[in-house]
Amino acid sequence: MVIRTGIGFDVHRFAMDRKLVLGGVEVRDHNGLEGHSDADVLCHAVMDALLGAIADGDIGRHFPDTDPKWRNADSMEMLKLVVAMVGSKGFRVVNVDSTVIAQSPKIAPFVDRMRANLSVALGVTADRVSVKATTMEKMGALGREEGIAVMSVATVEHT
Repeated sequence: MVIRTGIGFDVHRFAMDRKLVLGGVEVRDHNGLEGHSDADVLCHAVMDALLGAIADGDIGRHFPDTDPKWRNADSMEMLKLVVAMVGSKGFRVVNVDSTVIAQSPKIAPFVDRMRANLSVALGVTADRVSVKATTMEKMGALGREEGIAVMSVATVEHT
């Protein structure tokens, strides 16, 4: 059995004129994030982790911000495309673990819905998807609430 692991990281700064979407969940009453797509930083980190696990570049290669096709695109749909790429290489998702790094908003009320959304897109049960959060203890750009970052690890196995 061949098992591979990939690491993904993404960061976006806040933007006043956008809605905040994390893991396919709209987080109301908070500024959104800048980005070419819907700027779902959680989905983006998961996509990069999956692409890393199959050694197939990154989301910038597959969904370039120079391509109008991906303007305001739904990142959950993009994630489904990446999962299809994983399958086309003969692998399937085993599990994903993500950490959202943000001073605000607090994401605890949204975690269960994020996990459910991600599990559907990944084709796994929710118990194979972890989403947790931490702050930067008010240090640095993220601590000053300038944006949100996410680190993700994905494990895939050859089918």
